Amino acid sequence: MADDLSLDLFDDGGDPDTEPGRDVEADSSDVEEGLASGSALREPKVWSVQQVNKAVRGLLESSVEPLWVGGEIGNWTRSRAGHCYFTLKDERAQLRAVMWAREAARLPIDPDEGTTVRVHGTLTLYEARGDMQFTVRRLEVEGGDGLWRKAFEKLKARLEVEGLLDPARKRPLPRYPGCIGVVTSPTGAALHDIRSVLARRAPWARVVLAGARVQGDGAAAEIAAAIERLAASGLPDVMIVGRGGGSIEDLWAFNEESVARAIAASPVPVVSAVGHEVDVTISDLVADVRSPTPSAAAEAVVPDAVVLLGLLARAPERLGRALRRTAARPRVEVRERLSRLARSIERRLAPARQTLDMGAVRLERRMATLVAARRARAQALTGRLEALSPLSTLGRGYAVARAEDGSVLRSVADFEPGRRFRLRVEDGTVEAQTIETETLDAGRHDDD
Repeated sequence: MADDLSLDLFDDGGDPDTEPGRDVEADSSDVEEGLASGSALREPKVWSVQQVNKAVRGLLESSVEPLWVGGEIGNWTRSRAGHCYFTLKDERAQLRAVMWAREAARLPIDPDEGTTVRVHGTLTLYEARGDMQFTVRRLEVEGGDGLWRKAFEKLKARLEVEGLLDPARKRPLPRYPGCIGVVTSPTGAALHDIRSVLARRAPWARVVLAGARVQGDGAAAEIAAAIERLAASGLPDVMIVGRGGGSIEDLWAFNEESVARAIAASPVPVVSAVGHEVDVTISDLVADVRSPTPSAAAEAVVPDAVVLLGLLARAPERLGRALRRTAARPRVEVRERLSRLARSIERRLAPARQTLDMGAVRLERRMATLVAARRARAQALTGRLEALSPLSTLGRGYAVARAEDGSVLRSVADFEPGRRFRLRVEDGTVEAQTIETETLDAGRHDDD
């Protein structure tokens, strides 16, 4: 009888298609029948495998409260539907686990094999196989935000390779914007802070809000769409994108790739103001300017009205200085242009001057060469002339007889006895008179 009662406690009421997970109670009619029979023997009730597994599943789900389990990830698989199946294990045992698509969608990235995690959920039985498994509602990597940090670094590295984090592409904010676009939750404290600061510092500025959810499933898509809407409107001169503080999961929408690319594609400068000063998101890194808080972002995009009033008060003085500078500018410009013209002429004449100098040097060298050649030739001709000159003959000991009228006396016949004449020698003349003459035979020389 005891055996019959224990079996009846697992009975699901006779309906094999009872909804999985429903609490299982013993069928009261079967229990009463067993008690009434006393010690009478009857055939034991035969359970189907499905009934047994369903009853065990009901016992597990009703008797074991949700709990945290720690271990290492093994055999992680994500199906096309988004469900994740894996094994949670330690040194001595393992436990099959499943994370349904709705919960798995909240993970920023799939954990690696062997990652130490802790999971929160409930125990159940997979009836089709009779395997006990753990239904995971929440998964956390050891170290708090480890999985989120890994996803952050992975996306950051990819965007950095594409140049979206390059400081060179960041644009300056307009000095006096007339319209400020804001992308945040229409019911959040961030919008109130931004509007309060803008009303105090720049009451003339127009504020255009593109509302979006800033956390939870689908928040990233809404934020990206709001940025694109504002950019397409052509209204804002600058845009503030942000929200107040929160956990890393609360801020995760601003770490999504879609938001980062929407900010990078914005035709107007974007100020990212997400969380508190210690919170850094991908949006902060991609935006043109990062502000620690939404209030600081509002202060960054508009000048202070008090400062502007001070500038206006000093405007006449500054205008006077500007007019004086403007009046003096033509003279300065003329001097500068004359100076530039002189330098330009100097630069253009320098090559010609150098060419002329080099030509003069070559001409001097050429003339010196010609003069030397002519001098050598003249010396040669002088030598030849001197060789043919009578004076040269005189230098060798000869003399020339000349009559009183200067004619040269060449023959013996010209020297009549008693005739006076002059002898031209090398260094002067000698007065002479013919005393006696002698005619030489042909072919005879004085030496003979």
